[in-house]
Amino acid sequence: MADRVFIGIGSNLGDREGNLSEAIRLAEDGKGLSVVRVSSFYESEAWGVARQPRFVNAVFEARTVLGPRELLGYLKGIEAKMGRLPTERWGPRLIDMDIIFYGDRVIKEADFEVPHPRAQERSFVMAPLSEIAPDLVHPVLRLKVSEIARRIDKTGLKRIGD
Repeated sequence: MADRVFIGIGSNLGDREGNLSEAIRLAEDGKGLSVVRVSSFYESEAWGVARQPRFVNAVFEARTVLGPRELLGYLKGIEAKMGRLPTERWGPRLIDMDIIFYGDRVIKEADFEVPHPRAQERSFVMAPLSEIAPDLVHPVLRLKVSEIARRIDKTGLKRIGD
């Protein structure tokens, strides 16, 4: 049976919107991942390292038969295929793909955490996630995504097309 997952994606280099669209297209290539729906694209200030171009971000819902670590490897493979090179933490990137939620699983290992440990702090994750899954409950915080999104500071966040 396929698990319901939510993937956050972002880009702040090159054709940012095109990079997101290409990552979503590559994610659904018939190898264990099926994209269900995609949020609007949002533009935001860079997080962590301020002196860099603005990001475009989105979240997509998918179904997968891949386990959590397999899925992470699959997403990192897409990043590599698109030309992402190792960079400084929170630095500029052509594409970034993160597992936000993997069903209602909670995984806390030295090098891998689900849900994403900082998702609830990031408007560029919570706003698009709330758009496509407002009633989804954060498995650690036990709050609906829409409630987290309502409370979070959205300064500098802009939905593209508004």
